[in-house]
Amino acid sequence: MSSPTPAEVLGPVVTAIDHVGFAVRDLDEAVAFYARTFGLPKLHEEVNEEQGVREAMLGIGDSCLQLLAPLRPDSAIGKFLERNGEGIQQVAFRVTDVDVAAQRLRDAGLRLLYDVPKRGTSGSRVNFVHPKDCGGVLVELVEPAPTAH
Repeated sequence: MSSPTPAEVLGPVVTAIDHVGFAVRDLDEAVAFYARTFGLPKLHEEVNEEQGVREAMLGIGDSCLQLLAPLRPDSAIGKFLERNGEGIQQVAFRVTDVDVAAQRLRDAGLRLLYDVPKRGTSGSRVNFVHPKDCGGVLVELVEPAPTAH
């Protein structure tokens, strides 16, 4: 019997496309462009020192466009911009549990970038699947932070 495919393995833990991440050189300029051109509202902005980015989330229905600008040239986004220029950097899948999703992917033979999840936007928990295991696409797994009631 062959090993299950990642799609068979992940099943219901992937709930939606959370966002698509765009690497940009100037965050303020990019936010203004997407607001002016497409009418996308800025829902959130923050600095993530650990990831080396300043980011903004722009709303599109139930998903977002994430704009990522480097805080320093040696950050992942800084290196991406140096190699590729501005453009799509990753697609993020919303998951119910990032630990479960990551383990299921590892069990299916995929590599994840982190041994344990890191802090993402708005206190979410994130991990990334190696692009070489996903047809050249960096796939982010996002477990949203619990909402306060």
